[in-house]
Amino acid sequence: MKIADLIDHIATTTDTSKTDTRKVLDALIEAMTAAARAGDEITLPNFGKFKVREVAAREGRNPATGATIQIAASRKLAFTPAKALKDSLND
Repeated sequence: MKIADLIDHIATTTDTSKTDTRKVLDALIEAMTAAARAGDEITLPNFGKFKVREVAAREGRNPATGATIQIAASRKLAFTPAKALKDSLND
């Protein structure tokens, strides 16, 4: 599903304009991005949780040359689906 499809679906379902729906969706994404940057957990009931995880620095190998390289520590965003979502996938 592309963003345009999502906007169409939400606008039709809620009987709102596509412009207003786009503004709300943009605000939602902005708020979730800000929360993730701050390291906060984002919980959407019946959908799941987004959580920032710390990945430690480690050694890796360059697949082209086989040389050892250092991979810097980083943060990643992980998603854990809610039970309701998991159950709905298997109905």
